[in-house]
Amino acid sequence: MKTVLPDAPAASDRADVGGSRSTGEAGAARLSRGRRIVRSGVWFALPAIVFVGVFFVLPQLYNLRFAFSNWTTYSSNITWNGWSNFETLIGQGLLFTPIGVTIGYAVIAMVTQNVVSLALAYAMRDSTRLNGFFRSLYFLPVLLSPLAAGYIWRGLLASDGPLNDFIGIFVPGFDWSWLGETSTALAAVAFVDAWKWIGLTTLVYIAGINAVPRDALEAAVIDGATAWQSFWRITFPMLAPAFTFNVVVTLVGAFSAYDVIAATTGGGPGDSTRALNIVLRMQWGLGNFGAGSALGLTVTALVIVVAIPLVWWLRRREAKA
Repeated sequence: MKTVLPDAPAASDRADVGGSRSTGEAGAARLSRGRRIVRSGVWFALPAIVFVGVFFVLPQLYNLRFAFSNWTTYSSNITWNGWSNFETLIGQGLLFTPIGVTIGYAVIAMVTQNVVSLALAYAMRDSTRLNGFFRSLYFLPVLLSPLAAGYIWRGLLASDGPLNDFIGIFVPGFDWSWLGETSTALAAVAFVDAWKWIGLTTLVYIAGINAVPRDALEAAVIDGATAWQSFWRITFPMLAPAFTFNVVVTLVGAFSAYDVIAATTGGGPGDSTRALNIVLRMQWGLGNFGAGSALGLTVTALVIVVAIPLVWWLRRREAKA
C-alpha cells in the first residue's frame, strides 16, 4: 500500500505564514506598548485632574446649590428659595446691566489685545538681539500684579496725569478724566487689561508666524505678491491655531475681570464699569451670599455660552485654512 505524503508548503507560503506571525506579534507588541503609554499618561494627568476637580468642579457644584438658596449673613439657616436671588438682582438692576458691561469690556479687551499683539508679533518675528530686547520689554507687564497695573494706569489716566500733560503739548488746555467719564471709562479700563496681557499673546503669535513654511512665502514673493498679500493669504490662514488660542483665552479671561477694574474705577463712574465680578464682590460685602453665588453662576454660564460656540466656530475655521 502506497502512502501519499502531503506536499510541503512552498517557500512563498512559508514566508506568508512567517510574515503573518511576525506581523501579528508586532501588532500585539504595539498594542501592549500603547496600553502602557495610556496607563502612564493617566498617572501623569492625575494631579491636574485632582486639581481641577477640587478647585473648580467641586466649588461650582456648591455654588450651583447656593445660587438658589436664601443664604445671608443675617441668618444661620440656608434654605432653598428658587429663582428669588435672580429676581432680586434683576429688580435692583444688578444683573442685565453688569452682563452688558462684562461683554463690552471683554470684547474691547480681546479685540485690542489681539490686533496690537498680531502687529507687534509680525514686526518682531525675526530672532535678533533688538527684537529679543523688545519681546522681553513687552512681556514685563505680564509679570505685574493686575492690581499694581491698575494703580499705575489710574495715575497715568488721571485728569492731571502724564497722559493729559502729553496731549496738552499739542492741544493746549486739554483736560479729560479718562476714568471719570462714562463715555471713556469702560474702554480705558479694557485697554489697561489688554496692555497687561499683550506680551503673552504676542509670544504666541510670534511662534505661529515662525512656524509658517518659508518656501510658501518665498514662492509668493517670486509670483509677485506684496507683503500684505503674503501675510493675508499665507501667514494669516496658517495662524488659525494661534488665533483660536489667543481669542478664546483673552475673551474668557476678560469675562472674569475684577482686579484691574477694582484698582482703576471700582465699578464707576455710576455703573459704567460695574462688571459681574464687581457686583458679586459688593453682594458678598453686604452679606448677601446667595445673591453673590447667583452672580458667580451667571459668570460661569456666560463663559460656557460664549466659549463653546466660539471654539467650535474657530476650530472649523482652522480646518478650512
